[in-house]
Amino acid sequence: MKYKRLILMVFMMINSLVKAEEQSRILFTFDKPDAPKTWQTVNDGVMGGRSDGRFKINADGNMEFYGTLSLENNGGFASVRSIGTKLDLMKGDVLLARIRGDGREYSLNLYTPRRRTAFSYRSPFTTKKDQWTEVELPLDKFVATSFGRIVPNQTLDPSEVNGIGVLLGDDKAGPFKLEIEWIKVKRGSKLAEKDSEE
Repeated sequence: MKYKRLILMVFMMINSLVKAEEQSRILFTFDKPDAPKTWQTVNDGVMGGRSDGRFKINADGNMEFYGTLSLENNGGFASVRSIGTKLDLMKGDVLLARIRGDGREYSLNLYTPRRRTAFSYRSPFTTKKDQWTEVELPLDKFVATSFGRIVPNQTLDPSEVNGIGVLLGDDKAGPFKLEIEWIKVKRGSKLAEKDSEE
């Protein structure tokens, strides 16, 4: 009897792990040779600023977003973003990222194919200096912005998202570095089911 219970417990544990894995999906890792080809930097130089933001894939197969933020010439932001590709996001989803930062506040940006200058949906996150952490950012917390200012009456349609990025614009001049191991999406099944019922 105890043996059967043990087997049942092991089966239930494996089943729960499989379900958890099914509910999350990797969007980006950086350990493949072509990883650098699918990302690009966009800094305030497009507006006359002097910030220097760069990225590289390090020896551990992680992305390093680094450089120096400058507030000169009305600048003040540096960013790295993926080149447009369908991400198949859904309402209720939660974005996850494993990061090691420098104690500064960054934001995760989502892009859609709308023709608007400097437009994105943004959600901030804070890093802990030299510590690996996992951030969770629900899609319904992302806010529409243009040139860093909130754009009212704009709701994110997850199905339109075709790009993701990280931006630093905390008004603090100086060097920065953020390391990213992966970015995932966790399916918000309960939220999605509730919305579909309504």
